[in-house]
Amino acid sequence: MQSSLSLSSIFILFATMIILAIVPGISVLAVSTRSATYGFKHGLFTTIGIAFGDIFYILLTILGLTFLAHSMADFLIWIKYLGGVYLIWLGITFWTSKSDKTKDNMTRESSLLASFLLGLLITLADQKAILFYFAFFPTFINLSTMTVVDGGIIILIDIISLLITKLSYAYAADKSRQLFISPAARKIISMVASAVLITLGVFLIFS
Repeated sequence: MQSSLSLSSIFILFATMIILAIVPGISVLAVSTRSATYGFKHGLFTTIGIAFGDIFYILLTILGLTFLAHSMADFLIWIKYLGGVYLIWLGITFWTSKSDKTKDNMTRESSLLASFLLGLLITLADQKAILFYFAFFPTFINLSTMTVVDGGIIILIDIISLLITKLSYAYAADKSRQLFISPAARKIISMVASAVLITLGVFLIFS
């Protein structure tokens, strides 16, 4: 089975998704906050969560499941609220957590799932994503005639663009975190990260 996508279409699609992924937004803030607070690995897991959420919406789009998207509207609204509450809860947790080394190491090991869920929930909470993909993809492909290979290429492009952009933010945030090694500086970083997460949670709930 061959792809119906031309090389030029693949390149334009990739470049467009890179630009969209690099624009600062709630996902960039989430990735940067997790990296600045707990390290690059957590930024990676947040990015993986974002990718899974994106893949879900991409599959709905390429399979033409608009009816499913509409039938899931109430469920996605609850996901939006859940994502907002989760962000607020993480922010409060960061704010109240102790900064001693043992506690920090334990949190690093136990919160990778939290980082993944953060990325997944904030992506699933964006109900406009499905509408965006339905409007965006027909510019490059005919959804009614696309092949499995086409779908795989689109998903791969999405994953690569997310890895390149979000992990760049994660790396920069992690390096910035490492510059501040004193307990007082780390505490300030945690407080700022907490404030950002809580603000994002409130924004997500009321957006």
